[in-house]
Amino acid sequence: MNKAELAIRVAVATDLSDAAGHAAIGAVFDVIARTLAAGERVAITNFGAFEVKSRSARQGRNPRTGETVAIAPSRSVAFKPAAALREALKPGS
Repeated sequence: MNKAELAIRVAVATDLSDAAGHAAIGAVFDVIARTLAAGERVAITNFGAFEVKSRSARQGRNPRTGETVAIAPSRSVAFKPAAALREALKPGS
């Protein structure tokens, strides 16, 4: 499922127009992205939590040449599913 399909399903489930469904989904994703960019955690009950993880600078190795390279510090998003979501994903659920 992509963003457009998700927006249409949300619109149908909530009796909104397709445009309103797209706007709602866009707004939710925008708020999540801005919150994470600010370094805050986003927890959605019975779904899961998004959190920014930081990686410090480190030394890596170019697998082709074996040369040591410096890897810059970075941030990425991690998702931890809630217990209810993990339970729903179990086979036979």
